[in-house]
Amino acid sequence: MELGEKSRTPRLFIVLTVAVLVSLLGGGMVGYAMSNLAISNQLTDLENRLLSAEEALLNLRLTGNISYENDTYFLEENVSLPQLYEQVESSIVLIHGIEVGYDIFHRPYYSEVQGSGFVSNVTGQPVIITNYHVVSSAINITVRFTNGDTYIATVVGSDAYADLAVLSANAPEDEYRPLSISLPTLEVGDPVLALGNPYGLAGSLTSGIVSALGRTITEDLTGGYVIANCIQTTTPINPGNSGGPLLNYRGEVVGITTAIVSDSQGIGFAIPSSTILREIESLISSGSYNSHPWLGASGTDMTFEIAQAMSTNVTYGWLITQVTSGGPADKAGLRGGTTQKQIIGQIVTVGGDFVVAIDGTRITSIDDLSTYLEEYTSPSQTINATIVRNNETLTLPLTLEARPALT
Repeated sequence: MELGEKSRTPRLFIVLTVAVLVSLLGGGMVGYAMSNLAISNQLTDLENRLLSAEEALLNLRLTGNISYENDTYFLEENVSLPQLYEQVESSIVLIHGIEVGYDIFHRPYYSEVQGSGFVSNVTGQPVIITNYHVVSSAINITVRFTNGDTYIATVVGSDAYADLAVLSANAPEDEYRPLSISLPTLEVGDPVLALGNPYGLAGSLTSGIVSALGRTITEDLTGGYVIANCIQTTTPINPGNSGGPLLNYRGEVVGITTAIVSDSQGIGFAIPSSTILREIESLISSGSYNSHPWLGASGTDMTFEIAQAMSTNVTYGWLITQVTSGGPADKAGLRGGTTQKQIIGQIVTVGGDFVVAIDGTRITSIDDLSTYLEEYTSPSQTINATIVRNNETLTLPLTLEARPALT
């Protein structure tokens, strides 16, 4: 009996040991599997969160009004960029013309000019709107629609001061698909689209945002006068884009692209739609627009350094450096500069009045002054000009006149 009991004890111990090892191994495998499942679920959750963050970031980049679905950009009212492009592309034309020059021996030579334009019928008459500088010296002008049809065009009216021109083409009525022109309600940060033919690449679409409003620009054809109240945008604009429409996300024209800044990145300018709507009837009916208000003075923006040179504490406004004899400013008693000083490496004529308000509206620079005059005044209108003269603030009545015609 004793020997039998001893022989069964080792077997029982071995069986128990194996059972324990099997249980431990099984439990470990189950735990490992459950751990892997938990990690997998966490990874899936992180991936979903990352996708949501990427979509949110994309929406922010597109101004918050655009969502991302199925690789298509959607604007408000569920209008996608491809759909919007399809709606407006047939309203864009490529403008082509020839410029004639002469060498030192008075022999003619020829060069091509190209630009963009768009169809409008604001007055009930379908026309093509473009920039003045695109067609100002061109002959043999043609317009090419996106379907390839090309027609001879003539200039109906133009205004160099606003860089606007209106064309008429001998195209059939069904070629004209006018765009809607909206009164501008733009704010800095609003998304905008530019359509045109950069470098002759017809029907190109670019996008950006409004980066500033109320800018002034100058062009060679304006005789030194500024073009007021321009829209500054980050929308890529290249040679050939000039004359094309600047659109809002509803496909309405809010401006007309007109200029780029040399050696800059992401800065372009457009004439606002308010200027188009104000001038187009006159351009079509009379061939010109002659109601730009004229102050009759030239000047420069006040700076801290100029204020120091003039011993004044007012560091904003528009300093009058010269008054045109017999002009509105001269008749109102405004005074130009009297002394030239070198300020930060530049010669500035100081000592004149500087304008700080018009009709109670604060004027800080030529941008403010030109925008106010262009948008809210007209020739023959009397304004109240607030000036600073010898550290004394004065308000003088001034009756505006029309800008002299360019010769």
